[in-house]
Amino acid sequence: MARKHEFTWRYGIMYSLVIVVAVAISAKALHVQVLEGAEWRKQARDVSFKDFEVIPNRGEIRAEDGRPLASSVPYYELRFDCLSTPDSIFWKKIDSLALCLSKFFGDKSAQSYKQMIVDGRRAKKPNRYLRLNRREVDYVELQKIKKFPIFRERGTKSGLIPEQRNRRLQPYEDLAERTVGYVSEAKDGSFEGRVGLEDAYEDELRGQPGRSIRQMMSGRWVSVTVEEPVDGNDVVTTINVDLQDIVQSALRKQLEYLEADAGTAILMEVKTGDVKAITNLTRKNGGYQEILNNAIGSASEPGSVFKAAVMMALLEDGCVQPEDTVDLGNGVYTYFGRSLHESSKNMRGKVTVKEMFASSSNGFSKLVYENYKDRPSQFINRLCSFGLNKKLGVELEGEGEPKIKDPVGEDGKRAKDWYGTTLPWMSIGYEVALTPLQIVTFYNGIANDGKEMKPRFVKEIRKEGRLVRKIEPEVLNRHLCSKKTIRQLKEMMEAVVDSGTGVNLRDAACRIAGKTGTARVAVPGAAYKVRKYRATFVGYFPAEEPLYTCIVTVENPSLSKGYYANVAAGVPFEEIVNRIYSMLSVNMEDTGRDTLVEALPVSKNGRKEDFEAIYNNLGFDMKEEGEGEWVFTSREEGEFVLKEREIVKALVPNVKGMGLRDALYLLENSGLKVGVVGSGMVNKQSLTPGSRVRRGSYIQIELK
Repeated sequence: MARKHEFTWRYGIMYSLVIVVAVAISAKALHVQVLEGAEWRKQARDVSFKDFEVIPNRGEIRAEDGRPLASSVPYYELRFDCLSTPDSIFWKKIDSLALCLSKFFGDKSAQSYKQMIVDGRRAKKPNRYLRLNRREVDYVELQKIKKFPIFRERGTKSGLIPEQRNRRLQPYEDLAERTVGYVSEAKDGSFEGRVGLEDAYEDELRGQPGRSIRQMMSGRWVSVTVEEPVDGNDVVTTINVDLQDIVQSALRKQLEYLEADAGTAILMEVKTGDVKAITNLTRKNGGYQEILNNAIGSASEPGSVFKAAVMMALLEDGCVQPEDTVDLGNGVYTYFGRSLHESSKNMRGKVTVKEMFASSSNGFSKLVYENYKDRPSQFINRLCSFGLNKKLGVELEGEGEPKIKDPVGEDGKRAKDWYGTTLPWMSIGYEVALTPLQIVTFYNGIANDGKEMKPRFVKEIRKEGRLVRKIEPEVLNRHLCSKKTIRQLKEMMEAVVDSGTGVNLRDAACRIAGKTGTARVAVPGAAYKVRKYRATFVGYFPAEEPLYTCIVTVENPSLSKGYYANVAAGVPFEEIVNRIYSMLSVNMEDTGRDTLVEALPVSKNGRKEDFEAIYNNLGFDMKEEGEGEWVFTSREEGEFVLKEREIVKALVPNVKGMGLRDALYLLENSGLKVGVVGSGMVNKQSLTPGSRVRRGSYIQIELK
């Protein structure tokens, strides 16, 4: 009985212990499940799941006609899971796969590829992420690779793991490169805009990332997209690829010839302010590259192209009229011991204000000093009313700060940087600073009858071809000045090309109005003692009905090859005009008189009697200026004007814009042998107009 009691007592203790342990286990399980469950479940997911962002496709930057200027292109890094392919397939096809890889990449033998893959499979810890080659492949190449032995097997049996990497490419390479901008790669593999439109429209281009889960399945990570990414929008610019090519090639050719340090050129549409072309070229490594966006970012002394603003101020304040006569004396103007000299011998004695502007006279210093020396603030306030003291506010970062000096300092006293010579020096474009974009915008306002437009680089935001947002043209200043002043300025700018410093542009394919500017550049430590120049030509065309405004600047051209603006900057300007004008077409579906008048060519060269016969037959009003046999034509206020064109027998004639018959007549009479390419009007000639004729020399003319 005692023994039975002892066993019962022992069983009771054991039973109690089991109950206690069971309760403890249940309590612990409950604690883990309820109180620590979230943490343990998270750790379990981390072992079998990983969250990743899915990078969206970056939107494209496009030209105005939709052609891509910057686009994200997928490339692929090829990796291989050495264990995923069954033995029956792997050992049967590994030799064929190695041979295909060797032929495709061409960097090592088939045996080397086979050995690399086999070693990855047989290793103590098999390589399940073996990189097959350091070179990335594009999408088309990837499709070919997927047809290789083993790789063409279905599902995970293929073992091929293509890892996508995007590259940001510019299909037209350096066309408007700095304006389009560039990107850098972020840590997550996405692109981030750094400069230009890539940076300015980062929010539109970037898109929204999605979310992907990578789950461990059968020893491999398999990606499953949970939230789809939202691709970026496309940015449609105002850049015209064809016009950009014309502008950039003309500038590059001139820079190479002049061995210049750098150059910029901008083409702007008059009515909208749309920037159709913009280029910045800097000499580097024996060529010219887009390095800095000087057109937007570099404010410098503009030289005589600033005289249009000075003339506008003088006219608006009633100081002068174009027909007024000014006595320039001997062409030397002295202010506080410093002198300015006329570069043209014609600027002596009595001349009109219009002639002064056309010849870019330094007599402007006399006009400004005499009219504003006792009221300099009025001159400055007038310039500021044109908006020349303010940035344009374009969306691109880094716009240069314009500089228009104020005679009054913050303390109400005379400013420390205002000197006795400041007024006369400002009148000719020194002691002020503007960027090329700011200058061309001001001139575009003159071409647009006083309505100044903000430069527009982007016109639309699109998503998969659908319009998301339209960016309308923006007016900066509805009335730069009075209509009378605009009309007078236009006449003076036409005179620059007709008879002034830009006369070498007079025979362009259409009539040009503009202004030359040859500015001496200050060198650090030497001021203006070193002969270094900046040549600028800015103007619009056709002069009668302006379509485009253009500026060309050339930095530090060769002194021996030509540094004056009419040659250094004027020659590429004329080439731009000629090539663009040849592209223009006129809709001739309506045959009414008004349409015919609009369609008739102007500023073409030829015999006066031929034009007289045409215009008389058609019943159009006509005015003749000069008695010469050869003329160029223009249209002014509803009538056609025939202006005399001088032909010098000892010099190579300029036959650009002529028909073949007239061109052959002039060239052959000059003693030249002529070769002809193409049909239409003369677009190019191989010998430079105005150079000495060597009888019997060969000249080729190209017609379009």
